[in-house]
Amino acid sequence: VIPDKLEERGIDDDTLVIFTSDNGGAMHHGAHNEPLKGGKGSTFEGGQRVCNVMRWPGKIPAGRSCDALITSMDILPTFAKLAGASPPRDRILDGKDVSHIWLGKPDAESPHEAFYYYFKDRLECVRSGKWKLRVAQVRGGQDAQLPQLFDLETDIGETTDLSAQHPDVVARLTELADEARADLGDGDQP
Repeated sequence: VIPDKLEERGIDDDTLVIFTSDNGGAMHHGAHNEPLKGGKGSTFEGGQRVCNVMRWPGKIPAGRSCDALITSMDILPTFAKLAGASPPRDRILDGKDVSHIWLGKPDAESPHEAFYYYFKDRLECVRSGKWKLRVAQVRGGQDAQLPQLFDLETDIGETTDLSAQHPDVVARLTELADEARADLGDGDQP
């Protein structure tokens, strides 16, 4: 319906339509997030990932999909870039310009070195590329030894802890987690 109305008004080619959702399905309301683990309110992938569909005739290639990591924080700097403007410079923005991803550029990759999964004021996980390191679990007690390392390319359901097999990756992501804690805090840490 929306594309038809845009076409009727002659603004279809000038309008970027974005459909996205709130993070994670609420499992206590019957949502099924399989093959992802967890749901709304968790830092498992089932509580973080969302669908995102974009349409902009002549700008975004139709029928394509992409699994590069982007966040809603990227919307402001990307809109600014697409509009030929600059984002505000009087504050720190965590988002990045991801227009190259939105526009389907070949081999477009996420500009994020890391993504930090916070639950309220607590850092629980850090992701870099295909790797996700769980460093804390705030709710429900400790159900496993931490840290836990997951390869999200081969184990989207976060079922197999690879921390013992990849201590170098654990060390690198732990360093990123420490940088996040120094910048953003972590619980009692300002």
